Amino acid sequence: QVQLVESGGGLVQAGGSLRLSCLVSGDTLNNYAMAWFRQAPEKAREFVGIIWNGGGTSYADSVKGRFTVSRDSAKNMVYLQMSSLKPEDTAVYYCAAQTNGSPWFPSDYQYWGQGTQVTVSS
Repeated sequence: QVQLVESGGGLVQAGGSLRLSCLVSGDTLNNYAMAWFRQAPEKAREFVGIIWNGGGTSYADSVKGRFTVSRDSAKNMVYLQMSSLKPEDTAVYYCAAQTNGSPWFPSDYQYWGQGTQVTVSS
């Protein structure tokens, strides 16, 4: 059974940086496309960024140039480096894994972590 565990969330001031981590267990990381989603209160879960099996990445327009998704296959870890944070980045951030399907839709992901809270103060 594949399990995802996020860590690294917290409170940060606007303009600051934070790195989230996602530990993957139960299977090899490179078997999956790994994505980050976020969900703010009373809003739908939204795509943030993805790293494909081949290593390429793609991002939502709202975070492009500020966020970077990376992975360490030897450690089975995926990261989301966030910089120039804004109050509107405040949300619970989720790590997700898929073997196929659209990268943009949460329903196309087979595995999810429990989420980690990121709060950006103004």
